[in-house]
Formats: sequence, structure tokens, C-alpha cells
Amino acid sequence: MVAQALDLVDQPLMVSTRGEDSVNSNSSVTNGVNGDTDLKKLKKSKVSPTTPRRSSARIQALQKTEKTLAGPNAIVVKEKDKCQDNVKEEKGKKRSRKSGAGESLVVEEASVEEESVLLLKKKPSACDKDDIKPENAVGQSGDKSDTVKVKDTIRLFNKHYLQFVQEEEKRCGKVETQPKDANTSKKSSQKASKSKKGAPPVDSKKPAKRPDLKAISKMMQNSEILYSEKRIGNIPGIEVGYQFYSRAEMVAVGFHSHWLNGIDFMGQSYAKAYNLEFPIAIAIVLSGMYEDDQDNAEDVVYTGQGGHNLTGDKRQIRDQKLERGNLALKNCAEQCVPVRVIRGHDSSSSYSGKVYTYDGLYKVVNHWSETGIAGFKVFKFRLRRLEGQPTLTTNQVFFTYGRVPQSIAEIRGLVCEDITGGQEDIPIPATNVVDDPPVPPTGFTYCKSLKVAKNVKLPTNATGCNCKGSCNDPTTCACALRNGSDFPYVSRNGGRLVEAKDVVFECGPKCGCGPGCVNRTSQKGIRYRLEVFRTAKKGWAVRSWDFIPSGAPVCEYTGILGRTEDMDIVLENNYIFEIDALQTIKGLGGRERRSQDGEIPEDILNKYDDLSSESVPEFCIDAGSTGNIARFINHCCEPNLFVQCVLSTHDDLRLARVMLFAADNIPPLQELTYDYGYALDSVLGSDGKIKQMPCYCGAADCRKRLF
Repeated sequence: MVAQALDLVDQPLMVSTRGEDSVNSNSSVTNGVNGDTDLKKLKKSKVSPTTPRRSSARIQALQKTEKTLAGPNAIVVKEKDKCQDNVKEEKGKKRSRKSGAGESLVVEEASVEEESVLLLKKKPSACDKDDIKPENAVGQSGDKSDTVKVKDTIRLFNKHYLQFVQEEEKRCGKVETQPKDANTSKKSSQKASKSKKGAPPVDSKKPAKRPDLKAISKMMQNSEILYSEKRIGNIPGIEVGYQFYSRAEMVAVGFHSHWLNGIDFMGQSYAKAYNLEFPIAIAIVLSGMYEDDQDNAEDVVYTGQGGHNLTGDKRQIRDQKLERGNLALKNCAEQCVPVRVIRGHDSSSSYSGKVYTYDGLYKVVNHWSETGIAGFKVFKFRLRRLEGQPTLTTNQVFFTYGRVPQSIAEIRGLVCEDITGGQEDIPIPATNVVDDPPVPPTGFTYCKSLKVAKNVKLPTNATGCNCKGSCNDPTTCACALRNGSDFPYVSRNGGRLVEAKDVVFECGPKCGCGPGCVNRTSQKGIRYRLEVFRTAKKGWAVRSWDFIPSGAPVCEYTGILGRTEDMDIVLENNYIFEIDALQTIKGLGGRERRSQDGEIPEDILNKYDDLSSESVPEFCIDAGSTGNIARFINHCCEPNLFVQCVLSTHDDLRLARVMLFAADNIPPLQELTYDYGYALDSVLGSDGKIKQMPCYCGAADCRKRLF
């Protein structure tokens, strides 16, 4: 979908400051764009999170995007013989260790052999024995930066995760819709109670709890783990302060290779590639599981693994042994090998209940054994953070980009309490700490819903499903059948789109289901606390005060729905969004299709056979004079939103609704952005000459130019 640029360029994707930086400018504001900006008609298109950009429909210019591959940023560790003096000095400070061996716990971490089988795809290649160097990355390749590779891998994990959630919801829906009378229910209950021990469990409507584990298992089977071989030191593309929303995400990237173990280590299989004594610890997770842990940020006393009641009261129930992860940490201390430290914090917004932040590299400076709080022997390891790293961030709430205001009085630079004028269920404030004097966004009228131009008539011949209450069975729901015999959404977190599609067919006014149906997810309005804020280089921008999970709808792009040919005469309008669902389905104008042949119903596609070669969309949305929050969302070369066409009240692809969905798990106060989809040198001015505009998004793979 081609759309007009609103605020030209956006601020860095991963740095969202709440307007702390001030500038000495007195720029005026017109229609939400800097007054001294002279823009002609600009186009932007629907681009999925991984879709390559295309040239303008009118110019068809060749796109030439140059990207550089950032080199690996893994640490090189000193040789064993170079740190023996330091080890001897530390040994003099250690407490004496008892050699008593306790009985091993039955329900605890996976063994070294299990990890080798599950997580190592191939043996590491030989490298220089004089230094400790990471192996070459295994997994994704190409000219993408390391940051983008990590982001793409997490997106792939989220896609698999939502697909497994979808499978469970489908199974549960089938159980709920099975007809049962009192006698049937009673007999089923009696039959279940008489089932023999060890017999396969009877299918129930209780959802499986670990679709995340199923997702990483699938990624392992498909060789989709980004760094499948373990690495010492930093992981390319993951900077200090990076946040994971589950242990499974760490596994998907290769940052920490086990979803449960606190200590990740390299076993004897790596001995040929390193001049070290193995096992060697490479990462630990601090999440408050062990009662004997002491966390003082820069200095940590970490309790070893083993003897812990993982499935019960989380207390120590047996002595620990100097083996596996414990031995690996000991070897790190004696060989000066740094360890990645990740801290877990409770988070109600994360599907795992926690968020995990990478806090940098630590060295193991001491180790000893002692009797723990529960009376059993535990091994202790003192870790100290290496100098020269970015400042710790996990002491600033659980997200790192500032503090979310709790009331209107706490909002700094407030210039408007609610730009919607009460139209939205959740007020949207506007802040400005850039302009002097501060000014609010002006020159437009807020409009919650789409308005239709006089010369455009929306179809009214939409069909509907016969479901009652809520749609549960995709094999019988007419709307689900149009989506490829499956519901496009899962009900988790209020409704999340499983994956981007050419078009989503939702339930509409002629359907028998109610407003709570999961297949009406995009129709439920804005459900996150959003804020419009002023930036130094690009006018207005948007961020959320709430965590937004991937696949969640953020907002619709509203304005005046009209014909594209009528909008061409408005040269200074920078808010035109062309509806190109039909062109995307047909792959016209360089657009990349999201769906396969046969997924879109033929009775709908056949209506447009005479337009098979038309690459210019017939209709568009004009948000210049009237629109909603979407008109303030900026461009980014690595966006966290994507555009999705949706049909519900009719079946005309040319007039589909335009929705913005979360492409990633978006933390609070991170700016919301999507890719405008410009090709370089694809925009002409009124004089017919090619126009150029720099991009300030700050993304790792930024093209440096918007067009």
C-alpha cells in the first residue's frame, strides 16, 4: 500500500528518549510537519517485516540499496598461561571447599550429553590455538547486519510460537464445540477415572502450557537457530541492555542454549577449537530462583546448579556437586574466561511472566562451597562486571528507555491532554520538549473512523458466517475458510495476528458471531496507551506506554477514502496512503506476495481480471486534513510495525481497511514505526526532477535516505 509520508524521518528504533534533548529552534507547525519542509507528493507502500522495497508505481525506478555487514563483536580471551598469576592471587582469597558428594536430583537441568544432542548442529571448525575465538556464525547469512539477523530470528520464533498457540486454540475449540449431554459427560468422566495407569491422556480442552518450547524445537529441526554453535563473549547483534521476553527467545538466537538451566556451558566437544580446559561456562541467568544468590549489580554471588527443587517450593533439597555448570564456572575463574550475565525480572505483560535483560560480561573472581540456607552444600561463585561496558540498565524498572508516567501530572512537556477529543476509549496525550515555545500538533481534525468521499460508494453485498456467539471451528466458519481454512488470529493477549497476509478476512455485520469473536480483532479499537511526542529532526512521532506483543493490532490508518486520481492534484498533501491489496496479491509493480496461489478465494479475485496489469491502486486514504493517530507514525528502515489489509464489511480488495500491527515485541516508550517502502530516486518534484531526502531513523541497516 502506497502512502504519503507524514513526519518524513524517524528517530532511532531502539532509543526512545521521551524528549529529553532540547533544541533552540522556533520551527512552526503545519499539518504535523515542520513548517520549513517543502515536500511534494510522496508515496509509501505496504511492506511486510521482511519484504524488499519496490520502486514507485509511476516511476518504476531501479532500487539500489547498499548495506554493510557489521563484523562480529566477540571477545578474545587471554591464554591460560597469561592469567595464572591472577588465578593464584584469587585462590589465596578463596574459602576451603568440602569434597563431599551429595545425591543427584532427579528433576533438574539437562545433562551435557542432552545439550550436545539437542543444541549443537555441527562441530566447531578448528581455530588458532593461541587465542580463544568464536566460531563462524551458523544460520542466517547475507548482507544483513547482525542486529537485523537477531530481529529476524526473534520474528521467526514469534511466528512459530503463535502457530502453536493457534493449534492449541483450535484443539480446545473442537472440544468445546463437541455436543454432550449429561449422560455422555458422566460416562466420559467414569471412563477417564477407570483408565489404566500409563495410558495415553484423554484429549481435554486445557491448553498446552509451552508453545514456546515447541517453537524452538521446530527451529532446531529446521536449522533456524541463529548461532547454533556456542560462543564465548558477546553475541553479534545483542548489545548490553537487550531484552528477551522468554528463555525460549534466548535459545532461538543462541544467546543461552537452554530454556531452564541457569548455567550455559561448552562441553568437551569444543576442546579441539580452544586452548582451554573444559567445560567452560559462557552465560548465566539471574532470576531469583536460588535462595542463596546475592545480586549487587556490579558484583554478584551466584549459587551453583543442582539439588534444587525446580518443580516444588524452589528450595535446596540436596547437596550440590562440582560438575557440569559448577565445574564450568570454576574453570572460567581459573582461566580468565568471561561470562554473559542475564537478569530476569517479573513482567505481567510478557507471555512468560518475565523479561530478561543482558547486562554484559562478568569475570568469575572467586569460588567456594558452603552450607546454604536450607542446610545443604552449595557452590558459590563471585562474579564482577568487566569495566568499559555500557551502564547497567536493569535497575531502571524492567525496560530501559525511561519511566512511564502514572498520571497526567507526571507528563513532561504536556501540550495536549487528549488529541482525540474523547473519541478514543483511551486518551492520547501530546508532548513537546523540543520547540520553544512548545506547540501542540495542529492543522488537522481527529477522526476515529474512516470517512468516504462523495464519489466513492462502499459495497454492501458482504456475506457472513453462521457461527453463534464466537467462531471456534475453522472448518465450518465461512470467514475462516476465506482465510485458508484457518483463523488468522489467536485469542491470546486480546487477539494477535499469527503472520502477515495479503489480506485478512474478518467477520462482519452479517455474521452470526458477537463482537467478542477473535476474528474481529482489528475492529476493537485502540487498546494501548499511546502518546504523540515532538522530535528534533522529524516533526511528530508516536510511542506506547504499554508493552505491545508481536502480532497485536496497534491502530487503523484513517482519513478520507477517495480515488487516487482525485488526490494527484493535491501536490502538497503528505498523508496519502494508497490501498494496494490487489496489487500485492498479484505481485504487481515489484510488490512481494505474502500469500500462495489458491489462498485468496477465486470468486473475489476473478472480479479484477481486467485490472491484472494495473499497478497503480485505484483508491487511497487521505489523512491530510482529517485522520487519527496513524498519521503521526514515522518511517524506519527497521520498523517494529507492518501494514495489513483487512476486509470485514465488504469483499472489495480495492477498498480494504489499512491496519498497523506489531512486527516485534515492543517495549514501553519505544517509538512506533513502519517502513514507508520508498525506492531510492523514486520521487519526483513538481519540476520533474528526482527529489532526495535523508533518513535519520538510526537503524543498523538505515539506507541514509528516505527516498
